[in-house]
Amino acid sequence: MTTIKLAIGSIFVGFAVLGLKSIAYLMTGSVALLSDALESTVNVATAFAALVAIHIAAKPADANHPYGHHKAEFFSAVLEGVMIIVAALLILREAYGGFMEPIALDAPVEGLLVNLGATVINGFWAWVLISRGRMQKSPALAADGKHLLTDVLTSVGVAVGVLLAVATGWWILDPALAVLVAVNILWSGSKIIRESLSGLMDEAVSEKTLSNITEIIASVANGAMEAHDLRTRHAGSAIFIDFHLVMPGELTVFQAHEICDRVEKALKDALGDAQITIHIEPDHKSKQFGAIDID
Repeated sequence: MTTIKLAIGSIFVGFAVLGLKSIAYLMTGSVALLSDALESTVNVATAFAALVAIHIAAKPADANHPYGHHKAEFFSAVLEGVMIIVAALLILREAYGGFMEPIALDAPVEGLLVNLGATVINGFWAWVLISRGRMQKSPALAADGKHLLTDVLTSVGVAVGVLLAVATGWWILDPALAVLVAVNILWSGSKIIRESLSGLMDEAVSEKTLSNITEIIASVANGAMEAHDLRTRHAGSAIFIDFHLVMPGELTVFQAHEICDRVEKALKDALGDAQITIHIEPDHKSKQFGAIDID
């Protein structure tokens, strides 16, 4: 399934889950279930934002954006984090009213069963988005999936808490649960913002990916002497790599170019959407420290 289709699917899933959770709240009057529904409104809004961001990120490079539009996805993820925080503040406001006037819940079991249906749908779609987002290297899809997974966990906690309130008659547990939901999604929202900002700030690839890049260069660049000044950054699904490749003085330009082509192909085969820049240097530019030795 393509990234665009997944983003469109998220919109439909978001509406379905929001509808079910709203019904559960209307059936019970539970502030905790209302908090669950409020979080789902964020799911719908951010699904639209993710679709727009993915559409923009898929556009090819142009004169004004020679490195592509990949970073558009990070803006979507930041927006999602901000909206999660706004939802948490709305939940805290509702919880305050619940603390002031605790009320007994209507039809709690029936309402929880409806909410359970929404939770199952969310859980399945979270798994789809996270797995596909990682496979397709889409920060927007992965962030949306992680948010849905948080939603699933909070829904389970809310269900347990509401059942406990019904069993004990301590109705103040209902707004107390809403507060816990708000705190949890505040943490989730701040984490999404932090991770997205690191991408906007041209953060280097992970240590695992960097190690893989280094190993490929060392094993494939036969004929070169060494590689140094390796730099990386990631933007959405794209990885940018640049480094200096030291060549023996007796090599022709054609031979040096053939080595570079071989290295570029190996890196793209392993990493997918990678943009690679190799600066060829003569042998007297060799460095003793921090260089990648060629096998």
